[in-house]
Amino acid sequence: KIYIFFKLIYFYFLLSFAEYPDLRKHNNCMASHLTPAIYAKLVDKATPNGYTLDQAIQTGVDNPGHPFIKTVGMVAGDEESYEVFADLLDPVIKERHNGYDPQTMTHPTDLDSSKLKSGKFDERYVLSSRVRTGRSIRGLSLPPACTRAERREVEKVVVDALAGLKGDLAGTYYSLTHMTDQEQQQLIDDHFLFDKPVSPLLTCSGMARDWPDARGIWHNNTKTFLIWINEEDHTRVISMEKGGNMKRVFDRFCTGLKEVERLIQEKGWEFMWNERLGYILTCPSNLGTGLRAGVHVNLPKLSKDPRFTKILDNLRLQKRGTGGVDTAAVGSTFDISNLDRLGQSEVQLVQTVVDGVNYLIECEKKLEKGQDIKIPPPIRK
Repeated sequence: KIYIFFKLIYFYFLLSFAEYPDLRKHNNCMASHLTPAIYAKLVDKATPNGYTLDQAIQTGVDNPGHPFIKTVGMVAGDEESYEVFADLLDPVIKERHNGYDPQTMTHPTDLDSSKLKSGKFDERYVLSSRVRTGRSIRGLSLPPACTRAERREVEKVVVDALAGLKGDLAGTYYSLTHMTDQEQQQLIDDHFLFDKPVSPLLTCSGMARDWPDARGIWHNNTKTFLIWINEEDHTRVISMEKGGNMKRVFDRFCTGLKEVERLIQEKGWEFMWNERLGYILTCPSNLGTGLRAGVHVNLPKLSKDPRFTKILDNLRLQKRGTGGVDTAAVGSTFDISNLDRLGQSEVQLVQTVVDGVNYLIECEKKLEKGQDIKIPPPIRK
């Protein structure tokens, strides 16, 4: 009997290894942590909604690397994915989130914008300011795994709730299925609307199915508070405006987000959240706050300085092109935002951006005067 038992174990691992993906040329967090043993342990498991490990890692298998950053390489199909596949997701989260350990640490949430210090940038350098996050509706599968019915239910729940926003937050929902191509392109060109998902990082994860069914954008009348529905997450909540008043943008963000949550709860729903991972979103990179506070800032001299990248690293900031993660900078204008999402509160992360961008502007001014600059010491968290 013992012999038969070990024989079965042997064939089980042999079969699992036959399915194990070839990750030898891959550069993403999933590939760094998915061993044959972990694969064998998880491959036959599924969440209550039927989401499997192979579905979770498909985007990382199909996309070996990324030209600018090391991607995560896997997504969640539902809230339960973070429990069922924890043997893989926990080390991925720990790598992506600067050592945050989901098994021993808890995540703080703080949407009290009055705690933000300063927050008004020199508008000779900062062209626009934005704060965004995501929220998921508990009980419905996430975009990589949802059915058409679930996706339409997300749209209905959110749109019904948003109808209750008043005052400066009051606005209108625009469904992609009812928009003309011209209207859609104009919103994309104005940086208000997400583009059709053509990136293989999105398409390989299953997020683009049935496009554009049950997708759309809601925005207030001044287009300073926006909510995307059923793109990468159930919702993306964005506060934005031209200029350098990050304080006002963050005030609107906190007020609007709390009001949206209240209206969702009035309809009998709630957001996915737990004390270890914070707010639950599709990509593990957006756990915690899901928050990205960013500015478009013009740094013609600093951006050419060889110390620029190191300065950003030490300030826990990241740079992108103004068109998004896959784009290069136009001239000397960059989208600068916080690198971290998990383990720090919303107020802490926006403060990091405020302090960091002010330091970048100080460096730019010194270089304009022919003065030297210093690399700041790394931020300790």
